[in-house]
Amino acid sequence: MIYEISNKFFTARIDSLGAQLVSLKGCGGHEYLWVGDPEYWREHAPVLFPIVGALRENRTRIDGQWYEMTRHGFAKRMEFALKEQGEDYLALSLEASGETRAVYPFDFTFIVTYTLTDEGISTRFTVKNIGERPMPYSVGGHPGFNLPVDEEAEFEDYTVQFRQNECQDCPVIDLGTGLIDGERKGFHLDGKEIPLQHSLFYQDALVFEHLNSQTVRIVNKKTGKGIEMDFAGFPMLGIWSAVNDGPYVCLEPWTGCATLSTEGDEFREKKGMRELAPGDQTEHSFTVRVLGHDNGWKQLQKDVYRNKVDHGFNVTDVNLEFCYLYGELAEAHAAWRTRDQGLGEELADVAIYLLGLSEILGYDLDEEVRKKMAVNKKRRYENVDGVLRRLED
Repeated sequence: MIYEISNKFFTARIDSLGAQLVSLKGCGGHEYLWVGDPEYWREHAPVLFPIVGALRENRTRIDGQWYEMTRHGFAKRMEFALKEQGEDYLALSLEASGETRAVYPFDFTFIVTYTLTDEGISTRFTVKNIGERPMPYSVGGHPGFNLPVDEEAEFEDYTVQFRQNECQDCPVIDLGTGLIDGERKGFHLDGKEIPLQHSLFYQDALVFEHLNSQTVRIVNKKTGKGIEMDFAGFPMLGIWSAVNDGPYVCLEPWTGCATLSTEGDEFREKKGMRELAPGDQTEHSFTVRVLGHDNGWKQLQKDVYRNKVDHGFNVTDVNLEFCYLYGELAEAHAAWRTRDQGLGEELADVAIYLLGLSEILGYDLDEEVRKKMAVNKKRRYENVDGVLRRLED
């Protein structure tokens, strides 16, 4: 069954089969999520549980017994039940059954919750151990995003950007088995950016571990359009596209990964494996934001703040920000008095400082202006000797 949720800015569709997000459209109708063209990759954003990646020969040993499990686990092929739904959120649940115990001998509840925001969508995984023994698991997201992003552009116009400087050597992945080579290294990252090109993915995904950054974006630096993901709480990140030049990129937050060539087949000992005690539960969340999406001042306010952080500008001293704002207003007044051609730029600086200050103080300026305008429209005035005076509300 396909469920639909929406808010003022986005509409999302989720398939109960695998609890998979299958569409994320802006209010203008543009599809941001990968469309699932089988020529490249037939899925959209599969949910990975209770493993991420491939097992050696698709099998593993759990407490002395061998079990078979295909790449990325069984959840993406299971029917989820509706747990809760609102206008802009949806929660789907998968319970352990005879079918799941045949490949994963644990009693669990796995809940996937999607919530639309003003900027995109958040995904939350809730894992519960309802059995009587410790339960090992891995979980991950695998959303793909169409490129270009709501504009006329080429794949190579986009860049992967991290919030902080990074220095990593990505491991090599065996294209045949899907296993990660525990010794050989491939792509080397030194800095904050990776210019996109299809050849990056000819040897499968780029796999990063324990990054300094908890945010990654795919962005066209010329236009500012793209996709940003916060993946705090996930120690690993995969970036992937199809080897046959797929017009999309996946950003994949993981708690674990495929079997390493240097490790054995014990499930509990797999790299990144988490373990829940009987009766315990935990959550893992990531958030996707659409960059350059027209949602009024909300996005501008976020972008202004992000630019201040990226450049090391002040975001803590509120008194200083007010002083800067006064200064910019004075410069705009001076430009108007002298008929300076740069008046428009000075007015823009006033707006930029006002938006930045609003974000620092935690106010949604778009919302505050709309509320104040609603109040102003209801006010009445009278002309007294050529002066407008407000009547009592």
